[in-house]
Amino acid sequence: MTFGLFALVENYHNDTCRAIKEQLDLVLLVDELGFENVWFGEHHFNAFSVVPDPLSMLAYIAAKTTRIRLGAAGYLAPFYHSVRLAESLATLDHLSGGRVDAGFAKGGFAPDTKHLLKSEADLRALMIETIDALELLLYQEATYKGEFIKLDGVSIEPKSLQEEIPFFIATFATKETIEFAANRGYGLLMSQGASLEDCINAQEIYFSIAGFYPKMVIMRVLYVDSSDELNDELLVSTDYFIKCMRAVMRDQKQPLFDEVEYERLLKEREGFFDGEAFVKNAIYGTPAKCLAELKKYDEAIKNLQIAFNPASMDHSKNLQMLKSIAQEVGL
Repeated sequence: MTFGLFALVENYHNDTCRAIKEQLDLVLLVDELGFENVWFGEHHFNAFSVVPDPLSMLAYIAAKTTRIRLGAAGYLAPFYHSVRLAESLATLDHLSGGRVDAGFAKGGFAPDTKHLLKSEADLRALMIETIDALELLLYQEATYKGEFIKLDGVSIEPKSLQEEIPFFIATFATKETIEFAANRGYGLLMSQGASLEDCINAQEIYFSIAGFYPKMVIMRVLYVDSSDELNDELLVSTDYFIKCMRAVMRDQKQPLFDEVEYERLLKEREGFFDGEAFVKNAIYGTPAKCLAELKKYDEAIKNLQIAFNPASMDHSKNLQMLKSIAQEVGL
């Protein structure tokens, strides 16, 4: 088991500069502590999780660190031009000395589709075609013909420094997404709302298709405390995050009704932003209790990384929680 940081640039104090600085402080700390990865989210038109451009954040981190791997969880693939994203990823790979991991998601918040001029119905197909195009562009001359993306002998410079940049797909535990990742051999990025049972089931579905277990990154809210009781601050900060994210989701058009599709999408969205599930699946309590919980994950999941999202509104407390967990697991 390895450890990562899930970076959402949470703006608790209505001060964007402060939120960015404090998030970068956490990244630099976990690099020193020996964490394996940092994973930046990507959210647009969002005053709370202020991370619309993870590539810029990762380029800054690349210049400030020497070992930690640099990932997004994930790039909202439908909203990028495949050539420009490939150029950015390849450049970041060189700047970082080959430390790039690339996670992808399809997105779907109403303001994103509205302002970035995409149809919600096209997002999954756009994500798949963008990833297909990246698989070619990063390493060779690319010719590709899809419904949305067409490339005719495109050769970008630079190509990636790594022989193969690890790709991951973000999911709550949706069977369709797991099957897509398994058929391509990509890793999985599991939501903070996905239970341990969901993650076990996901790896077994993956194995049944691919014949091997995926690299799996599980995002988890973290709250290290002097007591094993559920801390009020964990509840408040998680509730605030959920309410802010759901507020962004409200600007939605009425969809054409399809009962099966509607139920699937509803379950997927509620899973990603289910505050009760976030708290239920959180790693919280004394360092010893947190370690015992982590051991359950380590015993159940192959090729595992836990990416922590420390849940205090106090920056100094978040720094201390990450130090405590690193000491407890022996980093």
